[in-house]
Amino acid sequence: MSIFSSVFWDVFIIVITLGGILAMFLLTYRVSTGKVPESAIEGQGHVWDEDLRELNNPLPRWWVNLFYITIVIGLIYLALYPGLGSFKMLLGWTEVKEYQDEMGAAERKYGPIFEQYRQQDLRKVAADPKAIAIGERLYASYCTVCHGSDARGVRGFPNLRDHDWLWGGKPETIERTILDGRDAWMPAWKDPLGGEQRVKEVAQYVLSLSGRQVDATMASAGKKIFEGTCTGCHGVDGKGTKQYGAPNLTDGTWLYGGSPGIVEQSIANGRRGHMPPHRTFLGEAKVHLLAAYIYSLSAK
Repeated sequence: MSIFSSVFWDVFIIVITLGGILAMFLLTYRVSTGKVPESAIEGQGHVWDEDLRELNNPLPRWWVNLFYITIVIGLIYLALYPGLGSFKMLLGWTEVKEYQDEMGAAERKYGPIFEQYRQQDLRKVAADPKAIAIGERLYASYCTVCHGSDARGVRGFPNLRDHDWLWGGKPETIERTILDGRDAWMPAWKDPLGGEQRVKEVAQYVLSLSGRQVDATMASAGKKIFEGTCTGCHGVDGKGTKQYGAPNLTDGTWLYGGSPGIVEQSIANGRRGHMPPHRTFLGEAKVHLLAAYIYSLSAK
């Protein structure tokens, strides 16, 4: 049960829960008491199978008792498990504790398996079929949402099977990326450059770096702007800087798309990429196997 921000929500849930149970008890009691005289028995207008009619008789006692039993079971459940706001109740069960217990059991069972690879060189681990099978399962569990089930990425999330690495593709660098995460920031340049026309000129020059057909006049003007503004991150030759995660603009690989419109959008509005750290979440042993698996994808 989540920890609520105020006592109001505890009271709100308790009133609704216990009020609902009380209402069910009163309703059951109301429809099950009293006896209708035979002279007062009448149909309710519902007929099935030609002669099966609904009468206004009270419910059978065994049926009523089933309703009472469910109410008692509900009260017992609420006494044992959290269902009344943030109170832990008699068993002290919480979903967080359940999660921690399950993760602890899994760690005791599988931790030694992960740990046996932790001190091995990543290249050696990447060549071990058993280790790669484990790494593949870890990838399927934790990485497919962003990078895809085939590890080829989607727009804004890198392809892990090619040789284009923003921060470097050495196995140790991959491991550090997974452990500590990465933040890449491309600032918005529309206003600093002076408007859309200059953005278009820079975009034309950037596209020309990868051999695309462009407007030569605009690309020439864009080159001057690029040399005065963009080389600090992307380098004089446009091949990027792994220190900043600045992409290579000459290889035809585009993280967000390489159409003229998308490139202009990236320059004008900027981009913000975030790879969350997994050191605490997964632990170093699992990350070691995961890094070996990812390295194996592009090392083939």
